[in-house]
Amino acid sequence: MSSLLDYVGGLSKPSKMPGHGYSLPARECKAGGKLRQVENSTCSGCYAMKGRYVFPNVQAALYRRFAAIRKPLWAETMAEILSRKGETWFRWHDSGDLQDVEHLALIVKVCQLTPSVSHWLPTREYRIVADYVSGGGEIPENLNIRFSAHMIGGAVPTFPRLQGLVTVSTVTRDGSTEGHACPAPKQGNECRDCRACWTRSVPLVNYKLH
Repeated sequence: MSSLLDYVGGLSKPSKMPGHGYSLPARECKAGGKLRQVENSTCSGCYAMKGRYVFPNVQAALYRRFAAIRKPLWAETMAEILSRKGETWFRWHDSGDLQDVEHLALIVKVCQLTPSVSHWLPTREYRIVADYVSGGGEIPENLNIRFSAHMIGGAVPTFPRLQGLVTVSTVTRDGSTEGHACPAPKQGNECRDCRACWTRSVPLVNYKLH
């Protein structure tokens, strides 16, 4: 197992999540890199640009994974790791985001090879997902791509051709929303038994700004 983990740069373990994740450096975010300079954007106070994320050992791990996604057997190796670990719920990118259509296609391949795992992919790279689908790419049932709002209290742009294929999330200062309010702030900042973020039948999840 250790050699497999070395090949992909290891997994991350978000403290609030029910399983492992795969994080990349926030400095390499494309849309997020621009949004960090925008006042009142959801990236302006990016949590992955401070705290433990800036520790040298954490940054080294993030960049190992960033380099690994271009390795020829990355998708197959990731699938093997998740299967061996018996993962049930997996989160992509608690730090970082999609790089291009090819990157998304590789993640889809991991999902296709692990049909018993529920995958959640939050992203601000709307165009990458739209281009992937326009090019004939399919989104498997066990992958929930959730578009993250760019602005605090702002709406998520709609893409008619992606209707039914992606879900959305918003961030508000008071946590109010017509959708599903993330319960983590009221339960020790943990998901516990909530799996709304992974669930495609939950079209909108709202996170309270923290």
